[in-house]
Amino acid sequence: MTQPFVHPHGICETLQVGAGTRIWAFAHVLPGARIGSDCNICDHVFIENKVVIGDRVTIKSGVQLWDEVTLEDDVFVGPNATFTNNPMPRSKEYPAEHSKTLVRRGASIGANSTILPGLVIGPRAMVGAGAVVTRSVPANAIVVGNPAKIVGYVDTADFNHSQPAATVAAAAGGPVRATGVRGVTLHELKCVQDMRGSLSVGEFGPDIPFEVKRYFLVYDVPSVEIRGEHAHRECGQFLVAVRGSVHVVADDGQRREQFVLDRPGLGLHLPPMTWGIQYRYTPDAMLLVLASHAYDPADYVRDYEQFLALARTA
Repeated sequence: MTQPFVHPHGICETLQVGAGTRIWAFAHVLPGARIGSDCNICDHVFIENKVVIGDRVTIKSGVQLWDEVTLEDDVFVGPNATFTNNPMPRSKEYPAEHSKTLVRRGASIGANSTILPGLVIGPRAMVGAGAVVTRSVPANAIVVGNPAKIVGYVDTADFNHSQPAATVAAAAGGPVRATGVRGVTLHELKCVQDMRGSLSVGEFGPDIPFEVKRYFLVYDVPSVEIRGEHAHRECGQFLVAVRGSVHVVADDGQRREQFVLDRPGLGLHLPPMTWGIQYRYTPDAMLLVLASHAYDPADYVRDYEQFLALARTA
């Protein structure tokens, strides 16, 4: 294990620095800060007392980390990113306690972005350069702009349902197609069109792969809002955009894909223990969700880290 390195022109007042960490010129670390192993603290970085930094964190030049900012393992902070810890700052007026900001493991904060106080940046989330983050960012989300909005999720691409895909079962209305996410399938439902209008139909059993105990409709969702962000322990779901379009992310804990539901003849089956997210609703979108179980609050897994732990043991 190598000892931490402090450049001759750097100031490191804390003794809590892990092995292999490098602190470069003109950086200043106050006595109460805690810094993990194998970190890279670049020139002109300031780190206040009540700051906790995990292992293998990179902090580029021009960043200030104020009291109550925590960076977990493997976080990247780009040049001149700005953190804050007081929502209503006044000169010479000090709050009883500062707002806590948490950047979870593996997240990346882009250059010149601004993180407002009291937020959580989720695991492996990515904040684009220059973004102004005014609300917490979910795990794996990509946010850009001012105010920052979710524009995608890491490690996903739109599933091109217009192209041939492996047919895993024959359905009455059309093929059922495999995806890269465990148990998640796309269903082409039967559609009938004539001069009187169009009709889309699915049969319970051949098309919807469970007995339906409940349904709900999601509509009038502002385009910036995110729905879902949870998994179910026992309940399966079948999603159809009966109007407009919705982007759906499905995650089994190892693989993640994004799907576009943009017509009533296309259904998406999410089996139990699938982390589901719905976002980028068009203004006219209406999402029909069929569920295999009645509503049970205990069936929900709402913390992504807990979901990953459960998925590993499934």
